[in-house]
Amino acid sequence: MTGSAAAGVLAELLHRWRQAFDAHRPSEMIALFSGDALFQGIEPELRRGREQISDYYARVPAGVTARATVLSAGWLERGIVHGFADLTFTAPAGDTHPVRLSVVAGQEADRWLIRHYHAASRR
Repeated sequence: MTGSAAAGVLAELLHRWRQAFDAHRPSEMIALFSGDALFQGIEPELRRGREQISDYYARVPAGVTARATVLSAGWLERGIVHGFADLTFTAPAGDTHPVRLSVVAGQEADRWLIRHYHAASRR
């Protein structure tokens, strides 16, 4: 259980999240979260679970894209990774919004799911 393996887990999970986000496919994004995930997006409302997270992503305008870079990652225990990433959201007009993400993912059966997602503006 190395830090680079944990970073690889988060990089792959955020890559799949970004693909679904960029294509504006909320149901695919939601499938990457655990059923009881804790979620703090870039608005003040706290959310829990897929239904509330789905409501958040459904309001993101089509055409907004994201880029993610894992900054650091580690293991909390076997099957649970945590880390930080930089996200940059870009609107269709080119405006950007840089965000720092704290994320925890857990392994369930043969897949990794986001259990905790906390975004904070880097402006």
